[in-house]
Amino acid sequence: MWGRRRGRRGGRSAEELRVRRREREAALRKARRQEQLVSKRLLREDSAADEGGQDRPDVVPDPLSEDEVLELLRGVQRGSEDRKRSLSQLRWALQNEETQQKFVRLDGSIRTLTGLFTSSLADLQLEAARCLHELSHSSVPTVAEACLPVTSYLLTYLSGHSLEFTELCLYTLGNLVVESEAVRKQLLPQGIIPVLASCIQSPHEAVLEGVGYVLSQLLQAKEAPTEIIPLVLDSVLPQHMLRLVCSGLKAGMGVAVEFAWCLHYIICRHKDNMVLLALGAVPALTSLLLDLASEIPQDAPEGLELCFLQQHPFLAQECLWLLNNLTADDPFFCSALLSLDLLPALLQLLTCSQMATVLALTVLCNIAEKGRFQCQRLLCQPLLPRLLPLLALPDPEAMGQCLELLHLLFLHCPEAAADFTRHGGHQALEQHQSTPELQERAQALLDMVRQPPGAPSACQATLPAFS
Repeated sequence: MWGRRRGRRGGRSAEELRVRRREREAALRKARRQEQLVSKRLLREDSAADEGGQDRPDVVPDPLSEDEVLELLRGVQRGSEDRKRSLSQLRWALQNEETQQKFVRLDGSIRTLTGLFTSSLADLQLEAARCLHELSHSSVPTVAEACLPVTSYLLTYLSGHSLEFTELCLYTLGNLVVESEAVRKQLLPQGIIPVLASCIQSPHEAVLEGVGYVLSQLLQAKEAPTEIIPLVLDSVLPQHMLRLVCSGLKAGMGVAVEFAWCLHYIICRHKDNMVLLALGAVPALTSLLLDLASEIPQDAPEGLELCFLQQHPFLAQECLWLLNNLTADDPFFCSALLSLDLLPALLQLLTCSQMATVLALTVLCNIAEKGRFQCQRLLCQPLLPRLLPLLALPDPEAMGQCLELLHLLFLHCPEAAADFTRHGGHQALEQHQSTPELQERAQALLDMVRQPPGAPSACQATLPAFS
């Protein structure tokens, strides 16, 4: 496809480039989602520690027979002092999906659990919540839908009780909403969005992270653009999400990452983001990026996102994901990033890590494809000197984005090609003529730089020379 551009300056249309980049970014987002997020989550570690390690995540109990499951249910129903032990045994058994299905088919099983979940005995209530949490983790939709009667109680109990109990309710809800549209349709009229809007103001990090998990699950639903995102944007959730993302170093990195994903899903799936604009999303995120960029050591080794890699490894990348989606198809956001002087921070992030390099280059491509004026603003920064070393990177993804950015710059500002050539860019491109996945694009750029030079650069007075 790049070959169609050889020998002429016009090149591929901006729309073709945009479509190609969107396809590549979709693959990247999928890979990131699989790496960072799981569809469902289990909270077994705390209870395992309390009970001597019975709930080992790597050990799944054998399936029980119908009679064994029925006997467990009868034990739970008896009003004896052994009821808590029976509940604990049931919770262990429900870690097996075959046993889960047998249990929900039993008449009165969910009704019994619901009764214990709503009882006044705190120890039984917590153990019943753990049983429901195990059921919510099932990959079988009928199991999740069997839990429908308990959803209103899960919402009610988010306003009080112990932190462990609240956290269990949150993650149980998050597991249920991702599996079943019927559950989501029941929870929305019950007021899950206002309840989450109240919970997001909690001072407890564990609760905040759980709220972020539930919300991110809801925002991934197929009906989210029409039925869920408008409700979220009409609530106080967006302002608190922004606050928590930008204060992640204080509120907790897990919290910041969860709500960064929430903002990511809203921006990806909703065209009108004026609410986020009005709340100052662009200056807030750019300020955060500038703060992070100032922390990057000059001699940072490859893969070191921040000088605090071990504690907070992904925050810069999460912010870049958001900026990428804000700038992808919106000239206003691109102009905002330029006027807010974000470019120096983006240039620092070019050498931060492999993923940050790709994402920062993608944001720069989003800006450059808007036209000559935006390219001139980019060239007024030391952009070309920062791009030349990237042409020696071994990573083909970063290299491809770098070549695409150069193409956009040369397309809209032909004088940039002359500047690039005068300082060794021609030789850097020639090195990739023998790289199979890059040679066609490298050759297309070489054809562009071989054109007669145009007028002197509009930023000639301020563009630093290569050294």
